[in-house]
Amino acid sequence: MTTTTPIPDHTLNDGTTLPAIGFGTYALNGAGGVDAMVNAIELGYRLLDSAFNYENEGAVGETVRRSPVPREDLRVTSKLAGRHHAYDKAVAAVHESLYRAGLDHYDLYLVHWPNPGRDLYVEAWQALVDLKRQGLLRSIGVSNFLPAHLERIAAETGVVPSVNQVELHPYFPQADLREWHEANGIRTESWSPLGRAGAVLRDPVVERIAAGHGRSTAQVVLRWHLQLGAVPLPKAAGAARQRENMSVFDFELSDADMAAITGLGRPDGRIADQDPAVYEEF
Repeated sequence: MTTTTPIPDHTLNDGTTLPAIGFGTYALNGAGGVDAMVNAIELGYRLLDSAFNYENEGAVGETVRRSPVPREDLRVTSKLAGRHHAYDKAVAAVHESLYRAGLDHYDLYLVHWPNPGRDLYVEAWQALVDLKRQGLLRSIGVSNFLPAHLERIAAETGVVPSVNQVELHPYFPQADLREWHEANGIRTESWSPLGRAGAVLRDPVVERIAAGHGRSTAQVVLRWHLQLGAVPLPKAAGAARQRENMSVFDFELSDADMAAITGLGRPDGRIADQDPAVYEEF
């Protein structure tokens, strides 16, 4: 199936909206990256997910300028690098992100990793809180935070993130964290939602379910994310795969399908063993 349906929105805890599926931009750089992102917008994507460390905020900004839809219809995300967690560095880095992209605001800005060994993530979060009050950021959130990190920033700043973007795919379904998010009004976003198009998409359970629905394994996995209430951020440079990845709103997985896919979770399911309790990103 190649028919696409407009992507619906979620309303976040701060009243802003976020499309139910986004477009990952990691490694989409330069002119080729801009072409791929513009094509994604033409197909119907409205959420572009970038980061300071992706080194493509300029390409994202150029995409916005070439966009066939108005700026206000897009949701552009970037993320604060770990080396900029100190408050003043965080403020400067967000300004630099805006300058790189040539934008006057980001729709969503995240602290990329907590880097707990440095213990500056509360400062980083406070910087985003203050920049949101100044109007430079419409919504703010975090990425790869654990409940202990989330509880601390909320307690020390009085502001709960609108989003936590985490590794999430059938081999690492994050059930406990998703439940915590839901109880605390935080929307889950999924990075590497297809497990980097590796073994997940060749898993016999996923293949069986896909065959039963007449869909690709990627479409079934993305539909699983949607029915969990998570926002997947698949990346694809080619138009055919971009279209396939967003053609997931006209079928539904059964409870048995959902349970079978979630049941694929593994204790060692992380792709690169990046445990936020110890991992440091700079």
